[in-house]
Amino acid sequence: MPGVPVDVRLPRALAAPAPGWTTSADVIVVGSGIAGLTCALRLRERVDRVLLVTKTVLDEGSTAWAQGGIAAALHPEDSADEHLEDTLVAGVGLCDREAVEALVTEGPKRVRQLVALGAEFDRDAEGEIKLTREGGHHRDRIAHAGGDATGREISRALIAALDRVRHDPGIEVVEHALVVDLLQDGAADEAPVIGVTLHVIGEGQLDGVGAAYARAVVLATGGLGQIYTSTTNPPVATGDGMAAALRAGARMTDLEFIQFHPTVLFLGEGSTGQQPLISEAVRGEGAFLVDGAGARIMEGRHELADLAPRDVVARAILETMRDQDTDHVFLDARHLGAKFLEERFPSIMASCRSLGFDPATDLLPVAPAQHYASGGIETDLRGRSSLPGLYACGECSCTGVHGANRLASNSLLEGLVFASRIASDIPARITEGELPEPKPLAPMHAGGPDAGPGALLDNSQRLTVQRAMTNGSGPVRSAESTAATAAALGDLAALPPTTAEPGPKTWETTNLLHLGQALTELAHRRAETRGGHVRSDFPERDDARWLVRQSVVVSPDRSLTVTERSMP
Repeated sequence: MPGVPVDVRLPRALAAPAPGWTTSADVIVVGSGIAGLTCALRLRERVDRVLLVTKTVLDEGSTAWAQGGIAAALHPEDSADEHLEDTLVAGVGLCDREAVEALVTEGPKRVRQLVALGAEFDRDAEGEIKLTREGGHHRDRIAHAGGDATGREISRALIAALDRVRHDPGIEVVEHALVVDLLQDGAADEAPVIGVTLHVIGEGQLDGVGAAYARAVVLATGGLGQIYTSTTNPPVATGDGMAAALRAGARMTDLEFIQFHPTVLFLGEGSTGQQPLISEAVRGEGAFLVDGAGARIMEGRHELADLAPRDVVARAILETMRDQDTDHVFLDARHLGAKFLEERFPSIMASCRSLGFDPATDLLPVAPAQHYASGGIETDLRGRSSLPGLYACGECSCTGVHGANRLASNSLLEGLVFASRIASDIPARITEGELPEPKPLAPMHAGGPDAGPGALLDNSQRLTVQRAMTNGSGPVRSAESTAATAAALGDLAALPPTTAEPGPKTWETTNLLHLGQALTELAHRRAETRGGHVRSDFPERDDARWLVRQSVVVSPDRSLTVTERSMP
């Protein structure tokens, strides 16, 4: 259908100082999770110079926090077709089948390459990779490391591989570097991306805002969890790459599908920021959910009971909380015993005990909290976005793999598979002359201190953004609640940017505002319940009207435009 303009306008760039330095590379990779590190390492073998930039230090992204594991059909009795089917079911009709086929067929090979790189997964008595099960999977296909420290081990192995080539002039790493905006060759609609503006915090010779140019830019900047008051995401997850791509005119898809993890340790009313996750793998080993009276919550709700897909479990918990007028339910893992829990889930046990809970003896209070963004920068099967020269992979991207709800432990695999695909595509295009060497812009800067409304929102307003998103576009939504959130965010966007001081915290808050406006518009329009999108006023799934994927793009006049694409 033709695009429908909506009454939201975004600036082209954040208000920021003019760049005071420049650098260049063949490819700039932004982010140091599994997607960014994999892409950078593979690109280094095939292009002359890679610049890898990361927001804080190399191991502080979301990958290191991944507890459950990485899903792949590694067992002889499992198959790519079965993994495909489980992924499609979890995505509730909105997965891109070709993308899922790429994920499940290439996944086992990519996991084995991780092992060859040095990642040490847990092994069984025969020395084979030990496989467990999580929600939505009908087979044991989750590989893990250190019990519940899979992401940390994968991050360690990739960083170690990077350290081994630090002397190589073909790759440069810049830490403490926040991407402010994308640089484009001209102001036309869908102008090619030729670099980024960066703010580097006092590291090395680069300091303050600068401009980095490249033939291609790969965004692997992670999620947007800090857009809500409670999340399992680390503090760096402020959607910077997504927001920069949105402002530049890239097509963003499936933003309304936010996965709220069912079992996040409930620390009391008013607790905000990153919350302790109780991995789905705990239920995979036999733990179960109960209400205050001890009654099992998931019995009779789904054939997989406590191992149903995450959206099903989260919705059941929310319904129980509503019906019983409470703010949490309980996870019962006591029957698994202290010895087993300490061996299988050492990190979770230590975290819970440090907060006064012992999973071996106590019922654990849990409630849903934001966990994962299923949508993001739309890409094709090669990782290309709608803007020439711009690629995306990992959680900031939307490959179509996840549909309306990510299947447990598919995220690390997606980062591996599509980062590898990007690392094959870019060198081939450079060889063919499709990605020419960029010419620095003059002037280099588009978002000066006199930028218009919405170009800067002071960090003091961050909690206002988070509360508005949680209340209106959070776990349960309605036409009324999303309209209220849209109005509240619109008021914030209308504040004069001169009242805010440019800087990392303010830029992060502005990114959350812009993404919140786009997400809320799509959530308001989707009048049904599907996957991670729950509408109290439309509690049922509606395939007759809503078997569509929604996208949003910023038009040349800076207004948001929404389009829909029907699914087969």
